[in-house]
Amino acid sequence: MTAFTQDYQITWEKLPDDYKLPDDPVDNINQPALAAALTQSLELAGKLPPNALTPTNYGICATLNGKIVVKAPDWAYIPKISVNREDVTRSYTPQLQGDIPVIVIEFLSDTEGGEYSIKPTYPPGKWFFYECVLKVPNYAIFEPDSGDLEVYCLDNNTGRYVVQNPNENQRYWIAQMNLYLAVWQGTRENRTGNWLRWWDEQGNLLLWGSELAQKERQRTERLAAQLRAAGIEPQD
Repeated sequence: MTAFTQDYQITWEKLPDDYKLPDDPVDNINQPALAAALTQSLELAGKLPPNALTPTNYGICATLNGKIVVKAPDWAYIPKISVNREDVTRSYTPQLQGDIPVIVIEFLSDTEGGEYSIKPTYPPGKWFFYECVLKVPNYAIFEPDSGDLEVYCLDNNTGRYVVQNPNENQRYWIAQMNLYLAVWQGTRENRTGNWLRWWDEQGNLLLWGSELAQKERQRTERLAAQLRAAGIEPQD
């Protein structure tokens, strides 16, 4: 499958087995926790289909004029892969192995700010790659320390990203997922700070496992209290 963007001929080819992927360290100790939290709440809410893929700091590939380009967003949501999961253990090539990601998310760190790079020459910048090569419908950039969240959507007419405004609850609608994305403050896994979280169309927060467990404990305690009030000692 071939497409043309700028002066590039884009092809979708499987990464060669002998291709050496960059072994870059994670920029920030919080990034794995932020990414895992996004995936867990989707899974527990039943909103992660069996063939969906949520790669974290994981190579997404395209071939431009015969040269391989690999970018590794901090988190992405791919609705459906068309191959076995064993075939995407090192990298993922859209079009060839499944859907284009519907959203990519970058967590800002103290690096050079490459998340905003529109460099079109080889190797292209991240912004250019997501916008003009992959044509990812939604691109989010999150700064965990400040809690600043920017969400851009691909304009179908111009093919360029347009900044989105949140609703009255400061949530951004991700149409392809039928979910809202927004910043939430609180504690998870001993980290207190800003997190990215999902809300459904009715405004219900998609809960993490620890929150579901707490909710169940509270339900059990309320039921036990009601039984005791009725003169019945609950069974352990």
